Amino acid sequence: MTKDNLLLSVKNVSIEFDVRDRVLRAIRDISVDLYAGETLALVGESGSGKSVFTKAFTGMLEANGRISAGEILYNGQDLTKIVSNQNWEAIRGSQISTVFQDPMTSLNPIRTIGTQITEVIVKHQKKTAAEAKTIALDLMDKVGIPDSKKRFDEYPFQYSGGMRQRIVIAIALASRPKILICDEPTTALDVTIQAQIIDLLKTLKVEYGFSMIFITHDLGVVASIADRVGVMYAGEIVEYGTIEEIFYEPRHPYTWALLSSLPQLATTQRLYSIHGTPPSLYNEIKGDAFAPRNPNPLAIDFEQAPPRFDLSETHWAKTWLLDSRAPKLDKPESIKDLHQKMLEITTKGDRNV
Repeated sequence: MTKDNLLLSVKNVSIEFDVRDRVLRAIRDISVDLYAGETLALVGESGSGKSVFTKAFTGMLEANGRISAGEILYNGQDLTKIVSNQNWEAIRGSQISTVFQDPMTSLNPIRTIGTQITEVIVKHQKKTAAEAKTIALDLMDKVGIPDSKKRFDEYPFQYSGGMRQRIVIAIALASRPKILICDEPTTALDVTIQAQIIDLLKTLKVEYGFSMIFITHDLGVVASIADRVGVMYAGEIVEYGTIEEIFYEPRHPYTWALLSSLPQLATTQRLYSIHGTPPSLYNEIKGDAFAPRNPNPLAIDFEQAPPRFDLSETHWAKTWLLDSRAPKLDKPESIKDLHQKMLEITTKGDRNV
């Protein structure tokens, strides 16, 4: 990756919310880059800040929220300086678009599918109504809607959950964005439909040439779609690397815990679960936020926040285990040789089909 194809650069961003006369610091000093043509996955438990973080890219923070520090650079423009919805319209949808988790709440139930797609095309591509319909039908075909001409005039309730999600993807792509944010787009779908949506997104990414930010709590999904991964916990990224580095050379105890929780690994042993709950973001976090849930914490984890330790040009983690003075603690047995274990599970599944 080079500066020439750097598309989005987030530097030291923090986000706060005013809630009942208290300040909740939802995002804490995050820096991350997105390059042209790549898929960046943001992974973590619910409440880790994944969705809030990416909402800042499109000016969709709630009214009580604000970016309290840092900058978000897109095409040389600092998006944190945009204050009006009118100015956001040049970015939101047209440059950076979002596919949300629940397709039923993303679609207007009293408007036809066709009008919901064409209005985006008319607004962002400046096409006539007739031209917009032609483009919309083509999009419906590409996202796998059968008999698109007939279904163009149907309503969301006449579509299945998987079909509604395909329409939400079509609407998001109707403005030809440079960046597509997918906010847990497969969570509400069954496993078979989930796989179809993932394959669809990968195909469309190649065809349309957009970059993608994929938000999920499911590392199994990440393995099939991402180039790089940011592991989020308590409002910050605690480990960052390529998909191979995160899966096969993870270094943060929280990443170990997430990988150990993969359902695929429960075929021969009890499924691992992470004990405890994430810390309250109303309070100042002292030390490593994951320390109270870490089965093998160091004394310093409760006293001082770990710095970033660079492991390679593409891989870093924030954990005191990487300090030269720390005891050598190996990753859990369950995720050693993870590549081979996943391969054996896949092969066994193929034989049973």
